[in-house]
Amino acid sequence: MSYYPSSVLNLIKNFSRLPGIGGKTAERFALHILRVPRKEAEELSRSILELKEKVRFCSVCFSLSDTDVCRICSDPSRATDLLCVVEQPADMVAIERSGSFKGRYHVLSGALSPMDGVGPHDIRIRELLARIKEGSIKEVILATGTNVEGEGTASYLAEQLENYPVKVTRIASGVPIGGDLKYVDQITLKRAMETRHDV
Repeated sequence: MSYYPSSVLNLIKNFSRLPGIGGKTAERFALHILRVPRKEAEELSRSILELKEKVRFCSVCFSLSDTDVCRICSDPSRATDLLCVVEQPADMVAIERSGSFKGRYHVLSGALSPMDGVGPHDIRIRELLARIKEGSIKEVILATGTNVEGEGTASYLAEQLENYPVKVTRIASGVPIGGDLKYVDQITLKRAMETRHDV
């Protein structure tokens, strides 16, 4: 690789910083960018800068949005009394793709992980409780992952919600233990949402 000009090496280095991208893939990406027309390279560059400039967290659910309130939170056809709690925006997208849920979401931006120093104040639990205190939510679906951290987060939230007049449910079996929601197929995720159970 040292035979490449420094500008190519720099791009390879930057691509290899992306998750799941090794040196060989980064090299292929860099050489591909070199071969494509300048217009395509400029579009890629602009789309990255636009993402960094425009994308923010929705002020209501904390999912990704390019406006203050995301499309789902501002959609009047969505049920306002049904709230699905997920760890990350990608989990919300996975549920949306399944077509099984027509309520609103709350993105925690993580899961409890004492071993990694992630406690209740490090994720958006306060904001979740504030939304529930408003009184319009009747059911909270805990759709955190089925790994140790996700299960621990769901248990903690269920305890916190015992004092609120809401029904608390957990997504049902069908989602594999230790699985990550964004990798679960849509049919399995749909079944899990439809057969959720009380906590």
